[in-house]
Amino acid sequence: MKRGRLRVLLGAAPGVGKTYEMLEEGRRLRDAGVDVVVAVVETHGRAATAAQIADLPVVPRRRIAHRGVSLDEMDLAAVIDRGPRLALVDELAHTNAPGSPHAKRWQDVEALRDAGIDVITTVNVQHIESLGGVVEQITGIAQRETVPDAVVRSAKDVEVVDLAPASLRDRLAAGLVYPAERIDAALSNYFRLGNLTALRELALLWLADEVDNALKTYRAEHGIEGIWQARERVVVALTGGPEGETLLRRGARIAARAAGGELLAVHVSGQDGLRSGSPAALAEQQALVGALGGTYHQVVGDDVPRALVEFARSVDATQLVVGVSRRARLAAALSGPGIGATVIRESGDIDVHMVTHAAAGGRFALPRIAGGALSAQRRVLGFALALGLGPLLTWLLVALRSPESITSDVLAYQLLVVVVALVGGLWPAVFAAVMSGVTLDFFFVAPLYTVEVSDPLHAWALALYVVIALLVSVIVDRAARGSRAARRAAAESDLLAAVAGSVLRGDGAVPALVARAREAFGLSGARLVAGDGTVLASDGEPVRDGRHRAVAVGERAVLELHGVDPERAEVSGSERRLLDVVVTQLAGALEQADLQRSAREAAVLAETDRVRSALLSAVSHDVRRPLAAAMAAIGGLRAAGPALSDSDRDELLDTANDSLTTLTALVTDLLDVSRIEAGALAVAVQPVDASGVILSAMEELHLGPGAVDLALEGDPIEVAADAVLLQRVLVNLLANAHRHAPTGASVRVTTSTLGARAQIRVIDRGPGIPPERHDDVFAPFQRLGDADNTTGLGLGLALSRGFAEGMRGSLTPERTPGGGLTMVVELALADPERARHERIDG
Repeated sequence: MKRGRLRVLLGAAPGVGKTYEMLEEGRRLRDAGVDVVVAVVETHGRAATAAQIADLPVVPRRRIAHRGVSLDEMDLAAVIDRGPRLALVDELAHTNAPGSPHAKRWQDVEALRDAGIDVITTVNVQHIESLGGVVEQITGIAQRETVPDAVVRSAKDVEVVDLAPASLRDRLAAGLVYPAERIDAALSNYFRLGNLTALRELALLWLADEVDNALKTYRAEHGIEGIWQARERVVVALTGGPEGETLLRRGARIAARAAGGELLAVHVSGQDGLRSGSPAALAEQQALVGALGGTYHQVVGDDVPRALVEFARSVDATQLVVGVSRRARLAAALSGPGIGATVIRESGDIDVHMVTHAAAGGRFALPRIAGGALSAQRRVLGFALALGLGPLLTWLLVALRSPESITSDVLAYQLLVVVVALVGGLWPAVFAAVMSGVTLDFFFVAPLYTVEVSDPLHAWALALYVVIALLVSVIVDRAARGSRAARRAAAESDLLAAVAGSVLRGDGAVPALVARAREAFGLSGARLVAGDGTVLASDGEPVRDGRHRAVAVGERAVLELHGVDPERAEVSGSERRLLDVVVTQLAGALEQADLQRSAREAAVLAETDRVRSALLSAVSHDVRRPLAAAMAAIGGLRAAGPALSDSDRDELLDTANDSLTTLTALVTDLLDVSRIEAGALAVAVQPVDASGVILSAMEELHLGPGAVDLALEGDPIEVAADAVLLQRVLVNLLANAHRHAPTGASVRVTTSTLGARAQIRVIDRGPGIPPERHDDVFAPFQRLGDADNTTGLGLGLALSRGFAEGMRGSLTPERTPGGGLTMVVELALADPERARHERIDG
């Protein structure tokens, strides 16, 4: 049986019209004679969507009882028994109720396809499994319902149902997506303009990658090897040299000139593990690639031009940017065509840009001859072998000499040169080659026992022998140098990777560096000592028998390496670079630690000073005012005595009572703030009816229905909260909103649920607060310009946030669409199972 085909309608967010488009396509195919059925469609109360189903055949859903709740799910068996040509299945990421044949709806779709039924389905980009983390970063909401990428990619067609973010918000505000009670919460949370724009771009990029993969698959299936320039891709070749930044910026400009152009940077490293170029420069260039919107790649290959061209072809590159060689003219002339010329010859239909730069070669200079790479001990041993084995070999060959033995004699001396080269490197091998050449001439080439050659062929043979010996010694020396460089590079990489890993795991940078330095150099111990003798970090055994070496770490500390032979004046050349890396990193880590410590101390002092100043200001004015009023009222009562009338006496008593009540509230707020900052706030969390607390707060403030517009959910919402603290939070928020609302305008209060969380929103249409100052409203002892000095110490919102967080919730401000401020109290639902099947879908 032929497997059914899948067609996916992909949307950036709920409400873009995926379901409507699916039903419209189903009606069109039905009219064309295709047997179409509606397997499952979620209308979410949208009249336009429901109207599209009116004359389409619908397979009745299967009803499943779960924990006393009746849930409707797609009847998979009934759809398969019906055997239509095409089934319309909404919400591919849906989680089925317990007791269904499969846990996920996408598994039902796979079963339909296995039965030979074609399927058209819908899915939002946030439900694609590989994008879940990205979507959570954008929206702050973790997606529990996901579809494996492989299922979506297996579709014959994937189409994006697109709608501009502003148009989607207009649809949402008009009530075409969610019911009225959910509109405010949706607009202020998931459906923010920035969120929708990012999700839309994510959906288009995912589809673009899918189209790119489909193009590659098509080319592979049809054996097409040429480059199809469907998209401009610019590859920049990096060597780790100083010209990298110039090449990257030139490549970025080339890619930017083409709509949808893509920038890729590639570095080719040798298979022997040798590090070419500067690692620091490569790291900086890799960061620059990311800043320019490109991607960084690293490939391995000894043939750099071929590796570059192969990489460019593998990514369907259209242009390749290569820098002009940094070699001097003489070096280029001696070594033949460079990488750029070879890339141009091998590139085929890929355009190659040769970019000049400040580091390009051009000076007349001789190639620098590097010294030997082996240690002094091995070079001395090489000379000793040449001096010891040379005479011994000569004595043996002279004893066995015959007219036909000249060939074996030459090979024997050649073997001697190779052995000396392997042990001692370049210069001992050169010495052995020259001495063996002279010995061959003296003892084995006629005329014997003279350093002259009568036959020109013999002279030519001796010259070739010396040249071959020199070449062998050079090759051995280069191999030794390469081996040591590889080991050094590996040691540096391992050390830095280990340090980075330690720091990422939470270890301190300074102790991690000291520990890795001891391990890298094979020491018994190491410690970092400050200038005053304080041990900043140590690892391994303590100082013993004075066997240690001190290395200065800037002017602030000394790194002591224990277990080092004190007779060695300096570390070896191969260790110096690695030690310099450790010392530089230690100096930077110490400086960073000092800066962080200074910043922490300064922040604590600044905060303490700010709170002290604010407290003094508050006490000098806000506390003194009611205290002075109360004292004046009581003093008037005492002075006048019986002479006061009853009405005057009552007025003075009311003044004293109001003033003392205000003073009590101020002192209570101060004590509450101190308890919150000390972490001693007592919270009794239990199921609380959010609606009841809202009404209690309104009664406390004497706010009637005309002052507050309630838009509460129909079903009661029970939150996990402390009823007393939640009421104080709402009282503060309602009082602030009512005070700042325009004259005659009401304050709107809404409730909604999102997943396992509930939100209470207090919305006013006042002047609002700039977004950059939203966090400032929660600082104690300030009112953000509020000129009303009768409203307390400016602790209301600070206390409200503290109370909300004490109940494991949050209090955040948002801009009210159209002007004003919305304060959002978010708390956990008392019964999370209630929200198990509530989800964002379209």
